[in-house]
Amino acid sequence: MAPCAAPTGVHGVVASRFEYSSRGDRVPGRLLMPEGGARRCPLVLLQHGAGGSKDAPYLDAAAGPWVRGGAAIASIDFPLHGERASAKLTERALGYLAGGGAARTPEAEALFVELARQAVFDLQRALDALARVPGVDASRTAYVGFSMGAILGAGFCAVEPRVSAAVLAIGGGGFGPREIDPVHHVGRIAPRPVLFVNAERDERVPRAAAEALHAAARDPKETLWFDATHSALPGAALKAMWAFLRRELALA
Repeated sequence: MAPCAAPTGVHGVVASRFEYSSRGDRVPGRLLMPEGGARRCPLVLLQHGAGGSKDAPYLDAAAGPWVRGGAAIASIDFPLHGERASAKLTERALGYLAGGGAARTPEAEALFVELARQAVFDLQRALDALARVPGVDASRTAYVGFSMGAILGAGFCAVEPRVSAAVLAIGGGGFGPREIDPVHHVGRIAPRPVLFVNAERDERVPRAAAEALHAAARDPKETLWFDATHSALPGAALKAMWAFLRRELALA
C-alpha cells in the first residue's frame, strides 16, 4: 500500500494505491478509507464499466459519500483497462462487447472471454490482498459494478462466497457466450441479496436484456428503475445503492 492523492472533490478520505499479482498479471488498485477511522470498515468492491478505470469519475461520485458513511471502497483496473490498457486489444474487446457485427469475430469473442475469466481471478485476489489491510473488515464485503462491471460481477459474485451482497447497475444479459453471460450465473448469488439498478432510457443495455438478468436471479432481490440514460444515473440511484449497502453491511 502506498499513499496517493484523493479523487478530485472528494474530502474526508485517505487514499492508497495497491498492486498485486493475479495469474502472472500485475493488477493496480485504489483503496479509499475514512479519515481518522477508529474502527474496522466493511469493504465494498466498486467496479467500472467498459472503457473506464479504477479512477473513473462516476466511481468517485459514489465512493466519496460511501467512504464518509463508514465503508472502505476498493477498485481495480479490469484487464485491458486503465493502467492495463492495450491500444490494440482494448479496442477489439470493447468492440465485441458493444455488439457491432463486424467486431463479433471468433478472435474477439475469445479475447473477451479471457478478459472475463481474468477479471474474476483478479477480484478474488483483490479480496485476498485487502483482507490483510489494517482497518478493513473483509468479513463484511459487498460488490458494486456498473455496466461491464455488473456483467462481469455477476459471474464473480456467483463463485465468491466472501461477497455477502451485490449491486449490479446498468447491466443486462446476452453479452457474450453462455460461459460468461451473467444470465447463466446470477442465480447462484442467492441466498445473498442482489440489488439491480437500471436506466429506463438506456441506449446501450436494452430493457429486455436488463429484465432477462433480473428474471434469472433468485430471491432475495430488488429492482429499481430510474429515468436516465446509461451514463447518467441520478444521485437518487447512488443514494438507493448506499441505503442497500448500509443495511446489508450492518452500518449504522
